[in-house]
Amino acid sequence: MKTVFIDGAAGTTGLRIYDRLKEREDLDLILLPEEARKDPQRRKMALNAADIAFLCLPDAAAQEAVAMIENPETVVIDTSTAHRTAPGWVYGFPEIGGRYEEIQNAKRIANPGCHASGFIALVAPLVEAGALKPDTKLSAFSLTGYSGGGKSMIAQYESENRDPLFDAPRLYGLTQNHKHLPEMSAVAGLRASPVFCPVVAPYYAGMEVIVPLFRDQIPCDIKGLARIYNGYYGTGRGLVSFRENNDESGFLSAGGFSGRDDMEISVFGNAERILLISRFDNLGKGASGAAIQNMNLVLGVSETKGLDLGI
Repeated sequence: MKTVFIDGAAGTTGLRIYDRLKEREDLDLILLPEEARKDPQRRKMALNAADIAFLCLPDAAAQEAVAMIENPETVVIDTSTAHRTAPGWVYGFPEIGGRYEEIQNAKRIANPGCHASGFIALVAPLVEAGALKPDTKLSAFSLTGYSGGGKSMIAQYESENRDPLFDAPRLYGLTQNHKHLPEMSAVAGLRASPVFCPVVAPYYAGMEVIVPLFRDQIPCDIKGLARIYNGYYGTGRGLVSFRENNDESGFLSAGGFSGRDDMEISVFGNAERILLISRFDNLGKGASGAAIQNMNLVLGVSETKGLDLGI
């Protein structure tokens, strides 16, 4: 039986990981009492005793946690931004670039960001196929539920006396320095970061990432894009799938995959203007679900074990 420690188990991502793992008979969870949760010595002992350590912490705390680990056999899955483009870390998105074997053998895995996951899932296959040039300048919109902002944002949105401005979607990342941008361009194979417009809306969970294209940016039409995505994701592996004609009477809800751990890719538009769209849960394939998928690969069990695929 493998031992697992969630450092930061009281946070939103950590709680979802715990909920997915607590009933698994193949795992032994190392749990710290509330009073020891932030004790450096107790955390260090737990990190070094674990076969798998999930870091569900702010960036600086995640870096501190990694420095505490002396056990060469401990596999770290870091859900923070700290190591996503760092040397020596494997980017934990197995469906992209054939990273399955890398993740299976890795000791340091950087879990993807939520917004980044949706963007990379749409763009990387097209760059790899030559349908998008690496120097293409893109834009992206991303709608997310407020749980993506963690406990403080959840408390703000669920307060009885919340600001009326919270009743409508709110654009953020206004300075175009969003923390996901480095991984979005690097992993997708682009030379420039996209113009990125993240929007938080007054619902709990669910994400929809949209990348618009003009037809003259690519060498194929919508059907050609569908063939690329079907070939890329239709392998029978992974948590990402392509689906045609999945709109909801002309709409496409950002909450359609709330509570799930998989991701759906689709293409809409016409002969001149095209929309690439990914839908998933910001806490699922955008965070905790992806982390558990990576752990399952390391353990050599089914990558979907313990995950909710909406079946």
